[in-house]
Order: sequence, then C-alpha cells, then structure tokens
Amino acid sequence: MMKTVVVLVACVLGMAVARPDLHTHLYGAQVLRVVPEEAAQVYYLKGLQLQNYFDFWTEPRAIGSPVDIMTTAFQIPLLKHTLTHVGLEFRTMISNVGELVAQQKAAREGARASGPLSLDWTSYYDYEEIMAWLDTLATEYPELCTVEEVGNSYEDRVMKLLKLGKGGADKPIIFIDGGIHAREWIAPATVTYIVNELVTHSDTYDDLLSNVNFYVMPVINPDGYAYTFTDDRLWRKTRSPTNSVLGCRGADPNRNWSFHWNEVGASDSPCSDIYAGPEPFSEVEMRNVRDQINKYADNIKSYLTFHSYSQLWMYPWGYTSDLPEDWQDLDDLAVAAVEALTAVHGTTYEIGSSTNTIYAAAGGSDDWAKGEAGVKYSYTIELRDTGRYGFLLPEDQIIPTGEETFEGVKVVANFIRDTYSP
Repeated sequence: MMKTVVVLVACVLGMAVARPDLHTHLYGAQVLRVVPEEAAQVYYLKGLQLQNYFDFWTEPRAIGSPVDIMTTAFQIPLLKHTLTHVGLEFRTMISNVGELVAQQKAAREGARASGPLSLDWTSYYDYEEIMAWLDTLATEYPELCTVEEVGNSYEDRVMKLLKLGKGGADKPIIFIDGGIHAREWIAPATVTYIVNELVTHSDTYDDLLSNVNFYVMPVINPDGYAYTFTDDRLWRKTRSPTNSVLGCRGADPNRNWSFHWNEVGASDSPCSDIYAGPEPFSEVEMRNVRDQINKYADNIKSYLTFHSYSQLWMYPWGYTSDLPEDWQDLDDLAVAAVEALTAVHGTTYEIGSSTNTIYAAAGGSDDWAKGEAGVKYSYTIELRDTGRYGFLLPEDQIIPTGEETFEGVKVVANFIRDTYSP
C-alpha cells in the first residue's frame, strides 16, 4: 500500500520533476513533522524523498526519529493526504516559511542601512563579507593570521584558507570548515565566531595557539551559499550544471567525496537534493578542500565540519552502521566536548556515529577525512536547533550558538595540544 501511494504521488506531481524554485513559493509554505512508528513508514518516507518534490529538512532514518518536510502552500493538502493515508500523524513546526525568510531579509537590510559592517555576529553575513573579514584578520593580526587563496568555485569565487596560530607550521593542526550545505547559515556564522574568539583573545589562548594551528575555511560551498542570499534561501547544493533535461543544477557536496561514494543514502538524480554528482569529487569546491587536507594531512589531527540542524556531535562512519576500531576514543572526546558545550546554555546534543545517530549516507567529508586522509578525530557537528526554526535560526541565536560551540571546540583543541604537541 505504501509503495503504491508513493507512486501515486509521483504520478500526480510528475516523475523525475525538479522541485519548484522555492524562493517564489515560500509564502504559506509549511514544515510538517512526522514520526514513523514502523519500518514500512520509514521506507515510505524514503521513497517519497526520492520523488524530489517535497523538501526534506531532515531525512528518514529510523522508527521514532522525527522527519521534517517542507511543502509549498499549494502542495500542503496533497502532502497531508498522503501522510494520513499511510497512518503518519503530522504536526506543523513552521506555519509560514516565507514569513521567517522575510524577517531574516529585513534584519539583514536593516543592519546594513547605516553602511558597511564589521562582523559582530548579530546578523548573518554573505560570502563576500566573510572573505573580506578573513583578509582583514590577516592585515590586523599578521602575527596570528595568514590567508591563502586555494582555488576557485565553479562560478569563479575565490576560496580562501585561514591559517591561525603562533610560532610556525610544524604543529598539530585542527582543520575546520562550514557551509558545505548552502542553506545552513548558522554554520559559517559559528565558524567565524570561533575564529574571532581565538584571535581577539589570543593572550588568553597563548599556550593553545602556540601549540596548535587552526586551518579554517568558513564557507566551502561559495556558489550555493551566495545563491541563498540572492535567489533561494533554502538552496542546499552546489551550482554546477548537470545533464538534467529539466535544467537542475548542483550536487550535494557532502555526498561527493570519494570514500565509499554513492553506496548508500544518495541519489543518482541531478534534481535531487542528495544527488551525489556524476563521479566522486565532480565538484571543484570539494576538490579544493580535499587538496588542502591532503597537503597538510600529516599534521592534521582533528577535522571538524559544521552543519545544521539537529544538535548532534557525530563521528564516522556514515556509510555503514559498523564503527571505527577506535570509536571509543572518538566517543570519549565527543562526550567531553558536549559536556562543555551544554554547560554554557543547557543545550543538549546527541553523540554517536553518523549512521547510528542520523542516517546512512556515503560520500561525506568526515568519512573521507578519517578513511582516506587518516585524520583520527573527525567529527560532523550539527548545530542548533531541533526544528523550531530549522535552517532559519534567528539572528539572536548566533552568539549563544557560537559561545557554547566554542567551549566544545576548546575541549578538542586542548586535547589535541596535550596529545600531539611536542
């Protein structure tokens, strides 16, 4: 029955369709949450996701795990009918997505009305603003910061690597990135907040910065991120062309890495939000990041990649439910980091391997960092919240998110210093 319903939905909406341009369909759009209570319902939701007409903000993974689905106003009756038909109860998490998007846009425009901004983490910043800020750090703090151009995106945006530390390059490195999924604005905001804390309080963290280097790329999907500010706030993928006859663009950059690429949890359809790309590392942006990690792999002891949302601190593997041989080491450090994070504002995080915590998805950057680059302490951190706002986290939560996350990162950094520094 459930398989039949999925087919019927596809027939009504059109097979292999490209999801509508969401920036023109957001007013009245809603996010509905369902909690599958049996395996058949999980299977049904996975099939519905592959039809690529509704926007799955969180992916179906297991019985009892919430799944958030965004639907345009026009599609609400159809989605509700199909969910009800297979016995899935739903509740509305966001009643008007367009209203939240408009509020964010108004806040950005208001903050910029008086002229150019310096980053103060009371607003979200676009790609050009973040790259300009990195250059400013290198100018104002030359003893701490250097910035290197490490390649260009498909649309020719310059990608930059910030090197932060004191006393030379021959030290353990923590490699940090964010913004791999374009719409997850809190990720670059949090990464830049962490950098700012280390730079502006460098005397406090003198011992840490003297013994550990931080290599940071705050936004590793520049074109997608820029597109969320100009065209579609909820765009996820890169912006490269595909072979789609429907004109669908981009691949999911966190399904595009070569370690067990496209084995599970990804799609072959260019119109899907989880499209793995035509081949591993088809996306130039991911090749640029890969090359930097490979270049410094001998010294990189931890890889931290920031996403949103769900409040999870995860380690490999994402391609299988099997655990790495050293999973206990990874888990112990994650527990310590989350304890420090939670102590700040009481925010709770779930800890575990990616597959066992959320869902199986091959081709992720954290799996590659550990499995191919040999970075032992590789983590994916899914930031706030748990669905009240989802990808549209309000600006007044940027600083609290940064504060608590920085405490968790400090635990990792201190551990790396104590374990690996000469």
